[in-house]
Amino acid sequence: VQLVESGGGLVHAGGSLRLSCSASGFTFSNYDMSWFRQASGKQRDWVATITKSGGTTDYADSVKGRFTISRDNAKMTVDLEMSSLKPEDTAVYYCKGTWGPLDVWGQGTLVTVSS
Repeated sequence: VQLVESGGGLVHAGGSLRLSCSASGFTFSNYDMSWFRQASGKQRDWVATITKSGGTTDYADSVKGRFTISRDNAKMTVDLEMSSLKPEDTAVYYCKGTWGPLDVWGQGTLVTVSS
């Protein structure tokens, strides 16, 4: 059971970045998928969620209109397209799968937005 994030890096404010999370070892299509982020010295915050079918998405107010979550159940991936990035978006980004009481977390990927 594994989630592996990729796509993090350094980007200038106002720029864009696409994160991807690849799943293995479990039935991906059973899981709602989410992105969280954790800035240095702060708690981990929820960013966005997409339901298992991909039919419903939800976003934190801080990213609404700038970030888009999507998934491909055939490829077992969930992506986070981020645009109009701000320095306050700097954080380690984690993907999480949820199926009832079961949670699966990735190891995170660092996004740094320079001003």
